[in-house]
Amino acid sequence: MKKILLLSIAISFLSSCELDREPFGSYTQDKIQQDKEASIEVLLNGCYAQLKGWSDVMHRVGEYPGDNIMIRGTSTDSFYSFISYQHIPDNGRLSTFWNNGYKIISQSSDLIKIIPEGESPAVDQQLGEAYYLRGMIYFYLCRTYGRPYAQSPDTNLGVPIVNGLPADLSNLALPDRSSVKDTYAQAISDLKKAEALMTVNKSAVYATKQAAQAMLSRVYLYMSGTYENPNQEFATLSIEYANKVIASGRYNLLNRANFMKYNTYAPDAGEQTETIFAIKRIASEYSGFDHYYGIGGMYANIQGQGWGEMYASGEYLDLLRKAGLKKDARWAFIDPQYTEDASGNKTEAFRFVVDVKNSSGVQTGYNYIQQPLKTNTNGSYYITIGTTDYNLTTVNAAENQYSIVYEGRTYTGEKDYMMLLNRVYPMFYITKCSLQNNDSHLHSPIISRLAEMYLNMAEAYAKKGDYNNALTNLNIIRERAILGGGYTSLNSTNAVQRIDEERQLELAFEAHRGYDVYRNGQTMTRRYPGPHTPMVDVPASSPRVIQYIPQSEINAYPGTLTQNP
Repeated sequence: MKKILLLSIAISFLSSCELDREPFGSYTQDKIQQDKEASIEVLLNGCYAQLKGWSDVMHRVGEYPGDNIMIRGTSTDSFYSFISYQHIPDNGRLSTFWNNGYKIISQSSDLIKIIPEGESPAVDQQLGEAYYLRGMIYFYLCRTYGRPYAQSPDTNLGVPIVNGLPADLSNLALPDRSSVKDTYAQAISDLKKAEALMTVNKSAVYATKQAAQAMLSRVYLYMSGTYENPNQEFATLSIEYANKVIASGRYNLLNRANFMKYNTYAPDAGEQTETIFAIKRIASEYSGFDHYYGIGGMYANIQGQGWGEMYASGEYLDLLRKAGLKKDARWAFIDPQYTEDASGNKTEAFRFVVDVKNSSGVQTGYNYIQQPLKTNTNGSYYITIGTTDYNLTTVNAAENQYSIVYEGRTYTGEKDYMMLLNRVYPMFYITKCSLQNNDSHLHSPIISRLAEMYLNMAEAYAKKGDYNNALTNLNIIRERAILGGGYTSLNSTNAVQRIDEERQLELAFEAHRGYDVYRNGQTMTRRYPGPHTPMVDVPASSPRVIQYIPQSEINAYPGTLTQNP
């Protein structure tokens, strides 16, 4: 039989009475029937295991196209296409994402076929987990390869709906991609079935009823249209499912102090009350290679491990600064790398972002300038660039804000300390994907947490024109992060900016931002230093907002598999 790279060799073939999963060997249907609950648990664990490689790419393809991060320079790694928007048809990382996703869909589908409902609450729970995993994967695949739901979901292509292999393998022909609308419908159907079946209160490293409800809240939010042209029916459903999660009483927002240590808690740790579902990684399976090439290793060098080549973007840092001098709790996940002398002392400095122009005077990007801070005889500050002294003018001394006139333009920057540079970029390490159990870059990628539910409701209520409820939910998150920072009002003139900024601040480095911009019909602007073509904006209508299906999968697919333009 022809090798099917779509599902890879770990696909399950019930027609030959064999289920294959990583890394547990094979089970026959007879063996499953002998000890159904234990056997299904082993097979489900195989599905959860596939999430580990899948989630690494899930993070990169969701976070890197956004405006939360910058990279020190170009890279030959295929992840750079996510940053540069120069998509390539054979991207090895996307092949992992596609293949692992369809392995999970295939195996969960086979479990669904052989497990009858109603035998026991324990078996129904397991069946519900299979439905959850399948529905979640369909949604994640569709948002990566299919256009935003607000853009003609009836005609735009999602992904193939292949719920297990057909009985006749001798003339195998799998279907082409379904529409975005039909793919979302499949995901919703699976997630609702999961919600109905799951009754066991498992920890956040397993699918649960509330995990299904949280994912349904997100799916319906993605379907709720844009702020300018909202779908109020789907906005209402997003609110309904977020409220179900909150009303369950199973989760509580961490207090401010513990939230600032959120990244250090394993998802099933006793201190962790906020995570709904995460893909657990443990130290014993996390090699030295993972500490360098995993998610966190690109964001920082911690405990001597990691490349530390991607940093918080100028835009994200400016959002943090809006609350005032380090008042936002989310600074806890940013670790500036300051230079120190032999005695451990830092050097005061002034740092600002300057326009970069070509020889014709056309702006091509941005760059950082930082220089040691000097003091005039009258107590004012100045810096020296090259051989020229530049005086600083106070903008807001309490916030360390000063301005400088440089090359005919006035720029505002910050009084801080000299920072280490990688090439020409200050190293603002990101630690949100590191330090689980204080172990370098150990990290369990987050799928859903309670804070998202409040932000989903804030956005959905705003789309319904209910700004009072939108404000209430927005401030629940904002006031945890910024003491006394809650907004006093929300209306049609400011709601979009305030809700989107809070969502960006709170959910940064959790693979939301790239999708959030485009599903709301907005344009991605990345006007900050970095090699990411900062002067090129990407509107939601661009073909580059979605990824190519890996050409290797198209070549191996037994049937037509239409490529994205």
